[in-house]
Amino acid sequence: MEESNENIQFQISEALIEKVEHLIDSRDDSTILELFNEFHYADIAEILDELNLEQATYIIKLLDSEKTSDILTELDEDNREKILKNLSAKEIAEEIEELDTDDAADIIGELPEERQETVIAHIEDEEHKADIQELLTYDEDTAGGLMAKELVSVNENWTVTQCVKEMRAQAENVTRVHSIYVVDDNEKLIGRLSLKDLLVANPRAHISSFYIPKVDFVHVNDAAEDVAKVMQKYDLEAIPVVDDNQKLLGRITIDDIVDVIKEEAEKDYQLAAGITQDVEADDSVWKLTKARLPWLLIGMFGGLGAASIIKGFGSVFETYSILLIFIPLIQATAGNVGVQSSAIVVQGLANDTIKGEILKRLFKESFLGLVNGIAIAFIVLLISHFYFETSYLISLTIGVALIAVIIMAALVGTFIPIFLEKKGIDPAVATGPFITTSNDVFGILIYFLIAKLILGF
Repeated sequence: MEESNENIQFQISEALIEKVEHLIDSRDDSTILELFNEFHYADIAEILDELNLEQATYIIKLLDSEKTSDILTELDEDNREKILKNLSAKEIAEEIEELDTDDAADIIGELPEERQETVIAHIEDEEHKADIQELLTYDEDTAGGLMAKELVSVNENWTVTQCVKEMRAQAENVTRVHSIYVVDDNEKLIGRLSLKDLLVANPRAHISSFYIPKVDFVHVNDAAEDVAKVMQKYDLEAIPVVDDNQKLLGRITIDDIVDVIKEEAEKDYQLAAGITQDVEADDSVWKLTKARLPWLLIGMFGGLGAASIIKGFGSVFETYSILLIFIPLIQATAGNVGVQSSAIVVQGLANDTIKGEILKRLFKESFLGLVNGIAIAFIVLLISHFYFETSYLISLTIGVALIAVIIMAALVGTFIPIFLEKKGIDPAVATGPFITTSNDVFGILIYFLIAKLILGF
């Protein structure tokens, strides 16, 4: 029996790219159309990302706008920008008219301001044009910047028969109907409608008699991250957006929220690595340098600070030179513990699971640090004494210092992200070089202070 290939995931290959390039060079348009007809628009976008600008533009101009509009939304942002430069304002407008308003606004928003006006002027659908212009007025990191104008809403005073008729007309412009929203005569959101209740209701019944008044919504100026938290908490596929008067403005769907979560995760990952800007591997050396250098400088000054502390205790090494050997251990342990603690806290803050008083959390981390510190200190004490042949007193010094350093690093790693979050600063900053560098410096200072206390120098 022949197996179906319908469910086999698309995989790009060098042979496929070479085939597409050959077809383009040969201007074999019919074969290109036949070949690309088999692929999903996201797969075609992946192929175009592998082609040069001239080849990718050729494909975009060859395919139907109904398909290429979706392809453009899936392209790498830099590649899309280059392709759009090669298209006329009229050609871009034709692509825009095929897109939902949120995707259309995103693409137009990437264009230079002068070109935005030219492209918008070429959009023939006046309602579509007005919706896009409205969306462009909102900050891209807010609910207004995420929402689409396409949705299905019904008036509470409509009968079931009238409601179904109006829904059919509205649904023509909606790719996927997640929810049916109920509004009053002033377009104020007052509830939602169950499709099951609609199907079994008397055709002459009014919507007001059976709609569901409870409906989750977000304000148009709410931050994108807050919208993501609401949708995640209540497991929503879509959520309506309202203004100050609770007038229904649009809706946000789960695919847009997935993009927000992905972008935020990438941003946090870069911050944790000490990169202060949103950059990619293909960006210019200058842009990458500006993103990385600030944290490298912080690390440099932190290292100089640690060196100054070591220099201040320089006379000690004539008698206790063995202490130098364990400096990397102290620094590495402090840095690792701090990053672990801050990573857990930052994750909890992002997921909105950090509850309770800060003091209780700090106490918990202190106790955890004490347990881990004793375990590690015991192992190091044995190794330092029997392998490095240190005296019991020096082994005790190293062990006690490790316990103190681990507790300190756990407290710093817990407190700083919470403090930054309360000050409106992204707590992800705390998981990278900031925590590592500060704990390195504090760790060295604690190490030598404890050594001075125990050894009496």
